[in-house]
Amino acid sequence: MNEKLNIFLKKKILIYGYGKSGSSTFRFLKKRSSVFLFDDFLLRTRDSNINKKFISYKKVINSKFDRIILSPGIDINKCKLSKFLKKNYDKIYTDLDVFYAFFRNDCITITGTNGKSTTCQLLYEVLLNQKFDVKLVGNIGNPILSVKKVKKKTIFIVEASSYQLEYSKIFNSKFAAILNLYPDHIERHKTIRKYVNAKFKLLDSQLTGYLAFVKKNDNLISKKLKLNKFKSKIIKVNTKVSNNILKKIDNSYFLTETNKENLSFVLEISKRLNIKNTSLIKTVQNFKGLKYRQQIVFKKKYLTIINDSKSTSFSSSIDLLKTNQNIYWLLGGIHKKRDKFILQKKYFKNIQAFVYGKNKSFFNRELLGKIEHESFDSLRDAFKRVTIKVKKNKFIRQTILFSPSAASFDTFKNFEDRGSYFNKLIKKYLDGI
Repeated sequence: MNEKLNIFLKKKILIYGYGKSGSSTFRFLKKRSSVFLFDDFLLRTRDSNINKKFISYKKVINSKFDRIILSPGIDINKCKLSKFLKKNYDKIYTDLDVFYAFFRNDCITITGTNGKSTTCQLLYEVLLNQKFDVKLVGNIGNPILSVKKVKKKTIFIVEASSYQLEYSKIFNSKFAAILNLYPDHIERHKTIRKYVNAKFKLLDSQLTGYLAFVKKNDNLISKKLKLNKFKSKIIKVNTKVSNNILKKIDNSYFLTETNKENLSFVLEISKRLNIKNTSLIKTVQNFKGLKYRQQIVFKKKYLTIINDSKSTSFSSSIDLLKTNQNIYWLLGGIHKKRDKFILQKKYFKNIQAFVYGKNKSFFNRELLGKIEHESFDSLRDAFKRVTIKVKKNKFIRQTILFSPSAASFDTFKNFEDRGSYFNKLIKKYLDGI
């Protein structure tokens, strides 16, 4: 445990947001500081001792805190404590900052618009198979402060979202990677510039001698690199170059350009960690990917079904639209602000789109004059229509692509809930095909 930067020890702290991140931060700090809890919605838990730590809005705004730990889901412009947070902005930190104050372990932190979780998972498996003491944490679902048995040699692979990075102040990562940048989360960040700046906080905080891996020929990344100077060494990853190791890999998961790009970053980082190629290739060959991320959930001679429920923008769906045949594309949900459908005309005839959900008028406008499409009230209705098409043409090679290009919250709890529901539709309407 590091005392030098321990700005959270024996302080009066407010934790705002009691989800995964907030609850793990509370458990970590409760015996180290005087900790209080506030949540816009959650008022009670099953633990009476935790309930005692929740304080009212009135008590919050009339109290002085040394530190405020903000959960990633809290938008200071759209929350109950908005005025209070803006007034106390210099006191706001994140769970990443708390981690850095208590531990000085090497971190490999991955951010970007698309591919973060897959890249983190693959790198984690590569290091694990090389017998590294490695932990996978962050936006992938495991809060960084929930990890037990941390040793000096433990390496942390951290998936970091723009939400997490936006309010961090002292977090520092020896290795950092920005996979790609597309306009995203504009409803939260308001402008593309602010979104890019949030991502680049990861590089801003690096020290001399640290390494930063960024995608070469990415417009938003290139513009930012021209405007700013960084202490770390910038390594531009050319994701278009066919690596010799890539040629040795026979895994259909890496047929898409997106997953090739993810792999390119893993290969570049692995070089700096002296990973043996033979072991690396074996890990990549056996990599199955993550649930609901370009996941092949059904495959027979004439039909492939891909569950890509994680897709929340057009940019995350484009690659799959380019690399599959006779596509029935299911999409819909809550669209991203300023999202645009950009796909070369040569692919249009290969795709039929089936739009569903709350914002179907937006998707219909984006696809108008480009791709043949139909509209439905629900995902179930859209899928039933697709099954009719599939059964009618069952001797032609076809792909059902569930890549919503939208957030899930209009109908589902999250993308996992949406992905699970889609798999149930497959069993119900395509059983025995």
